[in-house]
Amino acid sequence: MNFELIMTGFIIGLVTSAPVGPVNVMAIRRAVNRGFIPGFLAGLGAVTADALFALAAALGVTAIAEFIKSYSLAIQLCGGLLLLFYGINTLRVHLHLSQAQNSGTSIIKGFFAAFAMTVTNPGAILGFVAIFGSLGHLAPDHKDYLAALTLVTGVIIGALLWWASISMLVSKLIRHRVNDSTLDWINRIAAIILIGFGGFLLVKVAATLLGFWPADYFEAGLETLG
Repeated sequence: MNFELIMTGFIIGLVTSAPVGPVNVMAIRRAVNRGFIPGFLAGLGAVTADALFALAAALGVTAIAEFIKSYSLAIQLCGGLLLLFYGINTLRVHLHLSQAQNSGTSIIKGFFAAFAMTVTNPGAILGFVAIFGSLGHLAPDHKDYLAALTLVTGVIIGALLWWASISMLVSKLIRHRVNDSTLDWINRIAAIILIGFGGFLLVKVAATLLGFWPADYFEAGLETLG
């Protein structure tokens, strides 16, 4: 196995997972509310979606990017509505520490919610396309499927390390130091951030339809696909 490709993918996985976004907010909130496993599995939902996008980008799958480009506004609309839904739902929930227990249902919901949030972000695949396109000699050769899988494996490992680390830190260092009031404030802040992200997406869609936002920002990413 190519160690250089693994390490390259590992760094990409860390870099693409670390920026604070809706999934980070949700994973942190779940780690505070319910502990390590729900927080980590929320991140795992994002990793699953990112792995699919990374694999498509590494293999140079133009059809997927073309589809996302063609339906980008619809995808962003769904993503914005989804974020608003989870934000409003989070705002309405008032958990108590005695109620914040792990359950199979909540774990499954967290995984699929994070997956849905990530997969409805049309910029995700083009982010990987842009990153892989800038790797130069480190990028896998066209149709070198083993090299592509090796690179994506590194991405997955890096992303999993990020989610495991952040969930562990939050659940071990923060969770047991909060009370019901603090928990409620964490939920409110997370809800406001989620609603903010969702609102931004919806405004962006509206601005694009009205001609105030360029609709061709996908072209640069598509040009790097082989």
